[in-house]
Amino acid sequence: MISDLDEFDRRILDILASEGRISVTELAGRINLSKSPTQARLKRLEGQGIIRGYRAMLDPVRLGLSHIAFVEVRLDDTREAALSAFNTAVAAIPEVEQAHMIAGNFDYLLKVRTSDMARYRKVLAERISQLPHVAATSTFVVMEAVKESGFE
Repeated sequence: MISDLDEFDRRILDILASEGRISVTELAGRINLSKSPTQARLKRLEGQGIIRGYRAMLDPVRLGLSHIAFVEVRLDDTREAALSAFNTAVAAIPEVEQAHMIAGNFDYLLKVRTSDMARYRKVLAERISQLPHVAATSTFVVMEAVKESGFE
């Protein structure tokens, strides 16, 4: 699917990734296409699921959520049913910002964002450690976020 993207599509995606509220008219001018073909490309990119949506990017620090911890999670069972149960349950914890299945010495890496260490410890004890099939966790606390961006 990526090979189907031409230079105009890639420029649209680059611009929208940083300026999601740009008007179609301005976007068209920036990529040197008229408005109608730009609109058609947007619709196609949305229809293909390449553009999944538009949203406001919130500043977690200004919202009082400056504590970040990465948590390695080891499961006691890695058969499909156990993985599915864990995936469903971890998705329901709002403090878990990201969850990734890992190939390595542990099974999942979670990015957890809370207000402070006390809140993190509560989330770890009452939510993360209670997830299905969790055998062990290990926490790494972030001292400073140097770069945060992505395809959220």
